[in-house]
Amino acid sequence: MEYSKDFLLNLYRTMVRIRTFELRAEKLFLEGKLPGFIHLYIGEEAIATGVMANLRKDDYITSTHRGHGHMIAKGGDTKRMMAELYGKVTGYCKGKGGSMHIASFDIGVLGANGVVGGGLPIAVGAGLGIKIKKSDQVVVAFFGDGASNTGAFHESLNFASIYKLPVVFVNENNRFASTARVEETTSVENISDRAVGYGIPGVTVDGNDVIAVYEAAKEAIRRAREGGGPSLIEAKTYRLKGHFVGDPELYRKKEEIEKFLSKEPIGRFEKKLFEMKILNKNLRDSIWSESEREIDEAVKFAEESPMPKPEDALTDLFVDDTGYDY
Repeated sequence: MEYSKDFLLNLYRTMVRIRTFELRAEKLFLEGKLPGFIHLYIGEEAIATGVMANLRKDDYITSTHRGHGHMIAKGGDTKRMMAELYGKVTGYCKGKGGSMHIASFDIGVLGANGVVGGGLPIAVGAGLGIKIKKSDQVVVAFFGDGASNTGAFHESLNFASIYKLPVVFVNENNRFASTARVEETTSVENISDRAVGYGIPGVTVDGNDVIAVYEAAKEAIRRAREGGGPSLIEAKTYRLKGHFVGDPELYRKKEEIEKFLSKEPIGRFEKKLFEMKILNKNLRDSIWSESEREIDEAVKFAEESPMPKPEDALTDLFVDDTGYDY
């Protein structure tokens, strides 16, 4: 299949923006400037980028605790994201959500989720709402290999299959559930094999190949949008960083990480674009510099933003739509 130069460069730019954001977040956390925990998406950029290139602004996604890449690829503002990581009032959740809970209904992000597998039933609920409204939107639920072993995964796929909901389940198999290797915790070689049990299509793709992810998602999203029901995509990748920033990583050796560095998605795609003469050194350097400037501005915005007021701690946490006057 032929792709335009602009399309391919946009994929590349999105992956570079995600990588730049994550590298800066890691640095800021290690400097003690960010509260809470940070879980990085480094090495998995091709999945969010390839999937989201098929979505419209009014389509929905649910994300994971490793969700910065999903947010950027769906159109999130890096200034508001960085402010949220800083706990500032200008953040997406007014500084009350932090890294693991960024949400923006305006661009269809129904929330990152600190609970493993927690986004799956939310995606199914959104899919049911779409079906009731009879719109042609779709929902993509991102989740890790550890989440595929939770009850929420099986209940969600079963329900979505029965009602033919427009949900695409995207498993980001980065080979580790926290510190446990996937082969030690999972009963099948390919998580996509589990789709058979629910009577839906399942496919495994190279999650470090942005075009392979794009094509798999394109078919599944087309099918969902046209009323064909849910699909399961397993994108096999490798988490280049620890489970969280500061993880001592005693469960793997440096040699293993170095082996997968040669397969990381941005370098692979960059090589392909150079071979196609779409990218050259000057353009490459310009794209990385542009991303650095964007993140510089995001950090400046976050550092100059105010903290939330103590008296607003409970504001926006509860909704009372009962109509009763208590």
